[in-house]
Amino acid sequence: MNKQSNVYTIVYITIVVLVVGTLLAFTSMSLRSRQQANADADKMRQILNSVHVTAQKGEKIADIFDQHIKGMMLVNANGEVVRQSDGLDAEIFATDIAAESKNADASQRKLPVYVCSVDNGDLKYIIPVSGAGLWGPVWGYIAVDANGSTIYGAYFSHQGETPGLGAEIEKPAFQQEFVGKQLIKDSEFNPIAVVKAGQKPNSNADYVDGISGGTITSKGVGDMLQNCLQPYAAFLKGLSEKE
Repeated sequence: MNKQSNVYTIVYITIVVLVVGTLLAFTSMSLRSRQQANADADKMRQILNSVHVTAQKGEKIADIFDQHIKGMMLVNANGEVVRQSDGLDAEIFATDIAAESKNADASQRKLPVYVCSVDNGDLKYIIPVSGAGLWGPVWGYIAVDANGSTIYGAYFSHQGETPGLGAEIEKPAFQQEFVGKQLIKDSEFNPIAVVKAGQKPNSNADYVDGISGGTITSKGVGDMLQNCLQPYAAFLKGLSEKE
């Protein structure tokens, strides 16, 4: 074949594209399990951060997760447990909270709960949350005491909020503000409000100060808590009544 012809050029390019495409597809498939394992480990780390548990040097996050997470469940908006397991449940763990949070009909959402035992043996219930900040998604986990009301810990992260402003939601100083706040007051359930410093919410809800200079991100966190925690009201009130 004439190497100077158009036909040769087209055939050559086609072969190169096919070879490169095949190699990329093979590499992607080969690394998929490792990528998923890394994503799962990061999710476990975030869940444990909400209860102030971190893996020490040399410890595997999966081992720490198994040590502390004693069960998982899916509940519905009526507070009923529709699926439950001891330890890790792959289906519950894989629930797409971002997608569930966008379902306007809260009664149709899958609502995961992670049951955690902290070092002193007390049980905490960890609830995942997901929403939108200024530049992209924000998400996190809220850990609640066995009384269904007192917040034991909170963890938040983001995809691309502004450093020094909205990105401060991932800093311990902001997350620590939630510790000790109450979700149930006078038998009324209210997610924690995030308000501008010096202001108070219109409701009876407990509140924290938003990030200075990160108004939109702070509002996003407040909206996220309202949208994602409200469907758990019946479940958390049930815990409160048991206590």
